Amino acid sequence: MTSRVLAALVTVALALMAAGGWVQSRADDSLEQVRARGRLRWGGDVQGGEPYAFQDPNDGAQLVGFEVEIAASLAQRLGVRAEFVQNDWSNLIPSLERGDFDIILNGLEVTAARRARIAFSRPYYAFTETLIVRREDPAHGLADLRGQRVGTLSGSLAFDILNAADVEVVLYEGVEEPYLDLEQGRLRGVVLDNIIADRYGLSRPGLRAAATVGEGVYAVGLRPGDTSLLHAVDEAIGAMQQDGALRAILARWNLWNDRQQSLAATLVAPAAARGRGFTATQLLLFVRGAAFTVVISTLAMLLAVVGGLALSVSRRYGGSGLRTAAALYVEVFRGTPLLLQLYVLYYGLAPVLTLKPLTAAIVGLGMNYAAYEAELYRAGMQAVPVGQTEAALSLGMSRALSLRRIVLPQALRIALPGIANDFIALLKDSSLVSVITVVELTKQMTITAVDVRGWMVPGLVCAALYLGMSYPLSRLARRLERRLSPVPS
Repeated sequence: MTSRVLAALVTVALALMAAGGWVQSRADDSLEQVRARGRLRWGGDVQGGEPYAFQDPNDGAQLVGFEVEIAASLAQRLGVRAEFVQNDWSNLIPSLERGDFDIILNGLEVTAARRARIAFSRPYYAFTETLIVRREDPAHGLADLRGQRVGTLSGSLAFDILNAADVEVVLYEGVEEPYLDLEQGRLRGVVLDNIIADRYGLSRPGLRAAATVGEGVYAVGLRPGDTSLLHAVDEAIGAMQQDGALRAILARWNLWNDRQQSLAATLVAPAAARGRGFTATQLLLFVRGAAFTVVISTLAMLLAVVGGLALSVSRRYGGSGLRTAAALYVEVFRGTPLLLQLYVLYYGLAPVLTLKPLTAAIVGLGMNYAAYEAELYRAGMQAVPVGQTEAALSLGMSRALSLRRIVLPQALRIALPGIANDFIALLKDSSLVSVITVVELTKQMTITAVDVRGWMVPGLVCAALYLGMSYPLSRLARRLERRLSPVPS
């Protein structure tokens, strides 16, 4: 028996050693895997725009940009070709960890939080953080914007800088939207990398650069275990710096300056990983985000109910012009994405109608769901027997009075379960308002996921809160369906 146990332990030990050696070999074979595949897959987000990586104006199927050229040069020096993988910028690191691509090459700033999570190559660009304000604003630094709204990108170095300042941070997904809001007076300032500031901020005559509030570098991001690929990328970037290829690329895009001279001897040292748990303070932020979600959804649903009633009555009892307009409204708002409608309402109409983020969120959701409520009311009114209306009219009631006393109460009773179900859907669709800078529950989840360097716990907490909000409503909807359903004869 003893010999069998010893033999089993030896077998397990050898298996573990072999597994460990296989894992280590697999990690060290990252470069060979890339070469065997013949492609270096690099992740980025085209939404970042010019001059990083963007669609060629002359050929929409091609990408251009200084990082497109850097990726091509890196791949060539590794003996493979470059393959771009589109990914949302804020989720580049989780996607890298999942193995969706080999490297991140998309204005990825080296920060302490990221260095604790992934490996970085030798830097390939040095930048500064530029504070931009309106031209008439007397501010000369962040100290002058105490307590004011200042915009930036989520997960950026500028976000870390603003978090340490006494300002209200407003987060965006794209690089042009914060400057649009700054022009419209929705923000007091914007802090972003000088590349972005020069092209998207200072190109607007009403804006000016107020101060430089920080500096940093861009580097290629890799998985920590991909050591052979990391060394190869470092060597390739070093060679590009030595033979002038990197300078030529940057100069072609008007990015070369004195700050780039010092990068040749610079390496980004890895940092020790530091775990940050989910705290009670973050839970309170989630609860606040959930409360904000409920407020937005409730007000938007009230607007949708009133608007849907007006649309359904117009389609059924209005004149030909009113019927056509109501029908067109319903088809347009049901046939186009809610996300697109929010963008148009908040950004597209800004030159003629400047709405606050919360107002735009409520109005946008309410207008969209009014189209769906209109169909519920229309079905409810069609379910009311025509004879009841005719009887009311024969008794001397006006059309409006018969509608108010006879048709609408019954139509509302029929539509009520559907309205409750739509409210559940609206509660979840409210997550889309984060694109117009509203920090509701889902947006708070993404912010916390970056802070704690993980998505599992924040995602589960967010799901639990959504379930806690929607489950009572679903029970109410089922109860209404049972109570209001017709009794079988």
